[in-house]
Amino acid sequence: MPSNTTASSAEKPARRRGRRARLVLLALVLALVAGVGCGAYWGVSTVRASFPQTTGTIKLKGLSAPVDVKRDANGIPQLYASTDEDLFRAQGFVHAQDRFWEMDVRRHVTAGRLSEMFGAGQVETDAFLRTLGWHRVAQQEFDEKLSPESKKYLQSYADGVNAYLAGRDNSDISLEYAALGLTNDYKPEKWTPVDSVAWLKAMAWDLRGNMQDEIDRSLMTSRLSEQQIKQLYPAYPYDLHQPVVTAGALDDDAKKWDPKGRPSSDSSDPSGSSGSASQGGAGLGSGLGAGSDSGSDAGQGAQTQLSGLSDVLDRVPALLGPNGNGIGSNSWVVSGKYTTTNKPLLANDPHLAPQLPSLWAQMGLHCRAVSEKCSFDVSGYTFSGMPGVVIGHNEDIAWGFTNLGADVTDLYLEKISPTGWTSGSRIRPFKVREETIRIAGGGSKKITVRETDHGPLISDRSAELERVGERAPVRTPAPDRGNGFGVALRWTALDPGNTMDAVFKLNRAKDFAGFRAAAKDFDVPSQNLIYADAEGHIGYQAPGRIPVRAEGFDGSMPAPGWNPTSGWKGYIPFDELPYEYDPKRGYIVTANQAVVDAEKYPYLITKDYGYGSRSQRINDIIESKIKDGGRISTDDMRTMQTDNQSEIAKLLTPHLLRIDVSDPHVREAQKLLEGWDYTQEPDSGAAAYFNAVWRHVLKLAFGNKLPKELRIRGECLNVRPADSTGPVDDLNSLVRECGQRDADSAQPDGGDRWYEVVRGLMDDEDSEWWQSPKTRKDVATTTRDQLLARAMKDARWELTAELGKDVNSWSWGRLHQLTLKNQTLGTEGPDVLRWMLNRGPWNLGGGEAAVNATGWNAAGGYDVIWVPSMRMVVNVGDWDKSRWINLTGASGHAYSAHYTDQTDKWAKGELLDWAYSDRAVEAATEDTLALRP
Repeated sequence: MPSNTTASSAEKPARRRGRRARLVLLALVLALVAGVGCGAYWGVSTVRASFPQTTGTIKLKGLSAPVDVKRDANGIPQLYASTDEDLFRAQGFVHAQDRFWEMDVRRHVTAGRLSEMFGAGQVETDAFLRTLGWHRVAQQEFDEKLSPESKKYLQSYADGVNAYLAGRDNSDISLEYAALGLTNDYKPEKWTPVDSVAWLKAMAWDLRGNMQDEIDRSLMTSRLSEQQIKQLYPAYPYDLHQPVVTAGALDDDAKKWDPKGRPSSDSSDPSGSSGSASQGGAGLGSGLGAGSDSGSDAGQGAQTQLSGLSDVLDRVPALLGPNGNGIGSNSWVVSGKYTTTNKPLLANDPHLAPQLPSLWAQMGLHCRAVSEKCSFDVSGYTFSGMPGVVIGHNEDIAWGFTNLGADVTDLYLEKISPTGWTSGSRIRPFKVREETIRIAGGGSKKITVRETDHGPLISDRSAELERVGERAPVRTPAPDRGNGFGVALRWTALDPGNTMDAVFKLNRAKDFAGFRAAAKDFDVPSQNLIYADAEGHIGYQAPGRIPVRAEGFDGSMPAPGWNPTSGWKGYIPFDELPYEYDPKRGYIVTANQAVVDAEKYPYLITKDYGYGSRSQRINDIIESKIKDGGRISTDDMRTMQTDNQSEIAKLLTPHLLRIDVSDPHVREAQKLLEGWDYTQEPDSGAAAYFNAVWRHVLKLAFGNKLPKELRIRGECLNVRPADSTGPVDDLNSLVRECGQRDADSAQPDGGDRWYEVVRGLMDDEDSEWWQSPKTRKDVATTTRDQLLARAMKDARWELTAELGKDVNSWSWGRLHQLTLKNQTLGTEGPDVLRWMLNRGPWNLGGGEAAVNATGWNAAGGYDVIWVPSMRMVVNVGDWDKSRWINLTGASGHAYSAHYTDQTDKWAKGELLDWAYSDRAVEAATEDTLALRP
């Protein structure tokens, strides 16, 4: 594959020559493939057959009036219609033109039907997804919860998709279908409104909060004491990293959150909304925990079960990103009193899994004249497969999202028998349903899904999870364990909700009251919503269905399902969720940090927030810019999005420079850190060496002490036995254990939780965490500086192997690379398909928990595994001066000019002009397609 770097940007003629050369080579390769038995000749015509028509006229069944689709030089469409139904019918048609393969894969994921496309290898994944029942819940939402208006829009969108599919062969839809046809007679079926609604479940799944942390803490009990586990999950550092909402309180009499901290009767809340009264706060502690006999059968029983669950989770496609400490987003809004425009500026860049095409599709949805029958004039980032705009602005307001990280999932251990599950002294019957999984090429598999009142028994989907063992590490009285425990999942997204209504309301909101009314319907996933309007106001709202747990349960460990009092007691009422409106400080920052100081707020939102490294860096930059009367420009906002500074480097580097290094080769590498400003530019040798040192510090201090279920799959170590608590000097006393976790979710991942862990240990030079056993190459370490010195040596030799002996040739970007992979066939298809569909690598700057959050997992390696999936800076009120960029391009067609035409600019931190007004859109238009009734 061709290599692209952040430092180069080919001119258009060169790009065209490159595409032509690739097409010629592709034709030769495919002819060769056909000649060796694939059964069909593919040529350039096959590749181009699915390219969308972007000029001229197309008749679109069901339209009541003409719709124009205007595309700019980057292929970004702006749609102009005369009715709402026509607008969404056209949106469905255009999404399908550009992205139907992506849409089809998504709906097969959400419905647990991947086996129909890709065969028997997907049966286990489908079984797990059917057990969760995303599509069933989406059907309930459509039937029972959504407004008639939303149903009408969803149906119009589906009609537009189906109008595109009508009469088209697979090869006319995308290259991927032509490839799939070599092994499968699959034919896409019609799109339904429920297919669109179900996508919200996938979105909620990947942003579900602390479920992996809950599993990991439980698995740690086999090797670590309760105190050690607490050290690896330290408290949020409120003294260092301020929360989203820095003022405010809940008026206990009115039961309403006041963002200014005044009595509720003086509140400036303009929304006038109301909510139900609180049902009580969340308790502390947990129903389950580490036993004193961590190496016993009890620990091993829970370890086996939860390890199996973790393996199942790894097999579920991470459509938005690896779920864990790294996934998140940045957004912030600055009041006009601190901007050069005198109006608010709003920035957003969600951090999600790198995909090709990008998760987002840029689009404008415009009514020719806003009226009762045509009520939208909105532009921004959409999800292909779903109507409306998810993030963006209309003519009055702008908004952005980041992941709030609320704890909305709980695992319940259930005492099960053939007839049911135990609740108190009763055996209660399961809710049972049968599911049939059809498999490409013929055949099917039937599964039985069992549910308790806490949710589906996800343990039924893995042979390893069928029994928990003879004992489990529980603190509360438990029933006889002879038949083992099951694991049920309680999750807010498995209850029908109104989130699709919220999207349409948000697209038409005119002010903060309308914004909050939309947020009230945004049930899942629970997000941080930031706001700005053309009148100069800024705001924040924490929406979502967030559970109130029973006293004594905090969601940090699996709960005992047999305890009748362990269930959820309700949800935090909307009016008691945190929000802010025109805060006195003049800006709002959300980057997955704590939402509000836990001492000031009576409810538990989560115990597993991000630790605030990115958010505090953004706060600090804003404060430095507005100090002494300074003002922030649109370009300042863009520059902040690409800030590469590393907080952990700022903490650790002074210690690393004080270590006396005798090895001249290691000393040569150590010198790279002298005078380094802690920024992680692609060409920085210091950043490369520091991040390698950080990776080895984590491995030596923590990784080698974690149970195999958390360590990277295939990495085998000689480690101390599970029941040992100190360093082992006798090599013969070590046992051989191999890791079992997927590289993207292994621990320690190096996120800002680990920053806080290490920060808390730096003054304790003799902590047991600094101890590491001797090996055949190294002596044992017993102190902080000994372990840091060993990490510096290990990093030197790792980078010598990776980047060469000459430290002056090292660069962070050569280690830290992004490869964009097409969904499914680009990750698991034959080599020739990967070559055809994938692009990269790009050498990137940034890093884990930097504002420019090009995330990597320190346990797995340096490759980029999550990214700012898009970036936008909205110039509120003067909308045409807003700027945006996508990770890839507008098109999902592998050889389209717009497949990855934004990626070079994205990698360099550049933004594109974002036309909104009729005049600006017309000036930017290069292709116009007329859709006619």
